[in-house]
Amino acid sequence: MSLIAASSVPQMSMLFALLAVVANVVVLVALVLWLGGRVSQTLADAGASLRHALAPSALWLAWIVALTCMLGSLYLSEVANFIPCKLCWYQRIAMYPLVVLLLVAAIKHSREIARATLPLIAIGATISTYHYLIERFPSMASGASCDPFAPCTVVWIWRFHYLSIPGMALSGFLLIAALILVVPRADQEP
Repeated sequence: MSLIAASSVPQMSMLFALLAVVANVVVLVALVLWLGGRVSQTLADAGASLRHALAPSALWLAWIVALTCMLGSLYLSEVANFIPCKLCWYQRIAMYPLVVLLLVAAIKHSREIARATLPLIAIGATISTYHYLIERFPSMASGASCDPFAPCTVVWIWRFHYLSIPGMALSGFLLIAALILVVPRADQEP
């Protein structure tokens, strides 16, 4: 790794962590508006207004999030030289196809293609959650599933006392799902 690349790793990991925090805030706001909208007309109206504002660009935003996640993971392995573990690879297997599928969905304005990615997102989010948990609680990791040369319990990045690489991946998966869920059906288009 060159000296320039080595010096940029802390800055890039901070950028990725800040993007994950933004994703967490957006998902949390969406969740509060969705749940709160069930009991408060004010929150329901605010949620509808936010959905209406995001709907036209939601597929493009979801694609940008997936692309950013993919490029970020490639940066971490190819520039920062962080060795991806098996669970990192499984998360990549779930994330990378989203870049292509969401681009097609955005170009075709297809809610159906976007919605078809939700099972892949759920699988990736589940793996990210499990990976995050075994980073925090290494005793949960089964020895058979972890490579001794790239253990799943290694924490390469720890930012803001809660964000690691699988935590950032989970943030990306959740934000993509939230964006897909605001895309209206063709008969609901404004």
